[in-house]
Amino acid sequence: MTRPASIPYAFDTEFDASGVVVQPSSWQPTRRAYAPAEVEALVAEARRQAREEALAESDSRQAMALSAIGEALTAAVPALTRVARTHREQAAELALAAARVVAASALDRLPTGPLQAALEALGQEIDASPRLVIRAAGLDNASRARIEQLCADAGFTGVAAFRDEPGLPSAAFQLEWADGRAEFEPEAAFARMREALDSALAAEAGHAETLTDTSLEGRP
Repeated sequence: MTRPASIPYAFDTEFDASGVVVQPSSWQPTRRAYAPAEVEALVAEARRQAREEALAESDSRQAMALSAIGEALTAAVPALTRVARTHREQAAELALAAARVVAASALDRLPTGPLQAALEALGQEIDASPRLVIRAAGLDNASRARIEQLCADAGFTGVAAFRDEPGLPSAAFQLEWADGRAEFEPEAAFARMREALDSALAAEAGHAETLTDTSLEGRP
């Protein structure tokens, strides 16, 4: 019986049947000694690899930190939006309250101020009217004379007829002429200011509603 040819090495070297090397081994013996220049080169390479690994780790941690910051900001945006909106609402409330106080003081000192402003604004509309009816509460002779002078200053040459309306609050009035009508009442004016303010705040919040107040028509 013919025995198979034996393989003289147990490494990855390949031989054919006749013992000729077909594929040499890739194994290399470990070097036991290095020249100084080789040692310096190996150290430099090791430092380069360490630096690259450190930079890669730093970039990775930076990316993770930025991602965490982004997530935190995203989570905080709704709360910040609510805080900002609350601040605007409170500031608007404070401004409106201050305006009411200032307006009340001004109307106490000059109750005919709104009427004067209305006559000046309506000058061209009432100047051709033969009669102007003025409804107000608590007008004495001096106040009536002052209003008549205001009418003359506004260009009105007709007759000013006064009607006492005890139910009207101070500084409130109603004007009636041939072609129109106008009125003013402080609380109603502040109610319209409140509606306009609420509409503006809703618009800022992205929930705007159309403000339609037909009661403003024909008013100064």
